[in-house]
Amino acid sequence: MKENNQNHYSKNRKKSSEFDKREEYLEHELLSMKFRRWKVHLPFRDFHIEFEDLVPALAATIGKVVMVTAMVAAFAVQFGLSPEFVAENVRYELLIAGGIFVLIFSAILNPRANLAGTHGPMIPLIPIIAAAGGHPLALGILIGVFGLILSITKGGSKLMELTGVGVRGGLLIYLGAVGLIGQITKFELWAAAENASTVSFVVIGITVFVYAYLARIKKRWLAIPLCSAIAGITAYAMGAGFEFTTEPGLPHFNPLWWWGENTGWKLGWPDFGHYIAVIPFAILAVAMWSPDYLGHRVFQEMNYPKKAKDVLMDVDDTMTVSSIRQVVGAFLGGGNIASSWGTYMIPAAIAKRPIPGGAILTALLCILASVFGYPMDLAMWEPVLRIALIVGVFLPLLEAGMQMVKKQNDSLSAGTCIFACAFVNPVFGWALTMLLDNLGLIGDRERAKKLTLKERLIIPGIMFLICITALALVGQLPGIPGIV
Repeated sequence: MKENNQNHYSKNRKKSSEFDKREEYLEHELLSMKFRRWKVHLPFRDFHIEFEDLVPALAATIGKVVMVTAMVAAFAVQFGLSPEFVAENVRYELLIAGGIFVLIFSAILNPRANLAGTHGPMIPLIPIIAAAGGHPLALGILIGVFGLILSITKGGSKLMELTGVGVRGGLLIYLGAVGLIGQITKFELWAAAENASTVSFVVIGITVFVYAYLARIKKRWLAIPLCSAIAGITAYAMGAGFEFTTEPGLPHFNPLWWWGENTGWKLGWPDFGHYIAVIPFAILAVAMWSPDYLGHRVFQEMNYPKKAKDVLMDVDDTMTVSSIRQVVGAFLGGGNIASSWGTYMIPAAIAKRPIPGGAILTALLCILASVFGYPMDLAMWEPVLRIALIVGVFLPLLEAGMQMVKKQNDSLSAGTCIFACAFVNPVFGWALTMLLDNLGLIGDRERAKKLTLKERLIIPGIMFLICITALALVGQLPGIPGIV
């Protein structure tokens, strides 16, 4: 008879007092758990909640407020909606999708599915989507449908397998470096606008020393809450202005209000033309998922024990959860575009914690932030926001990519990937270099020889064609006007 998760965990688990080092206990916990797909998992029966789970939960909540605010605000500018609408919609997303949805899916039903977060790379495309006659609900529904098709066909995990080490490393290095420079630039611009240029220099300088010390003592999982707190206190002490403005309350829950002609989005329900207009953007959003998910799972593989296979993030299941969350969230009235939750997964993996414990705490923190309102103001304050993203997302991405590129062949693939990403964007760079790497034109030729024709040419070739077609349609290829 096959041993179930409950018996396996209760039989193999040991108390932390039985270990000399905390890290040994955390690694044994990962080896003791055996999560099942789409079965009920309960805390203290199938997994425990540890102090280390609080850190990724705090990071995820800060990241959620930041990213959803950026996305909804981008939509609001295009449709002429007020700042009050943005705050209300972010509160709604935190409560429904960030709280209740996470609790049901990633904490209980499938702990191998990462939390459904926000698809940051889509934010710059929102003005183009609006100009093309797109509708947020039509976009959300089509992204969910295309995502479900990819997850059901196991396309996500297959693409992850076909992405070589050099391509993975190059993608992570590019995302980390570009994101890091972007956040520092935005922080400096904010400080200059506030007539407090010294604030950005001092805060970033302190962050460098604190982060380096945490890395030295192997406590980098503390980086987001500790560095964010220090950044906020330092900036306030130096005279940077801050005030609480979002009062406690509850958002509207009726989809009819959100999708009314004179209420909510003030767009009404989408028609057939709206769905046609967003097709290329929906395809592009789902095409971007694979490299995004790949980057998050890499952190687990690098920090978990090699034998802890039963707690690793399942790419296809994560796509399923993100797709369902996308359709449900959009129908209810939310403005978020979903993806794998990076500000949760990266610190959780570094802290050697599985998905469900921190998912429960994340859900609770998102609900509390939504109801009380004031924590949303704190998370969106520039010093806290920028430092949280720097130490929680972009620095770890850069470090992970550099650690993966060890061989000369891998460095060639990584260099080509970085060049192609810089030329167009990360989707183009990933798709092109995956094709070249699998054909053996760059990277490890011995690896390419072991692949079948389907793995070497057909699948990467089709993915490349889909990506460049979607990019061409929405005007994201340099020098080529968008068709949409």
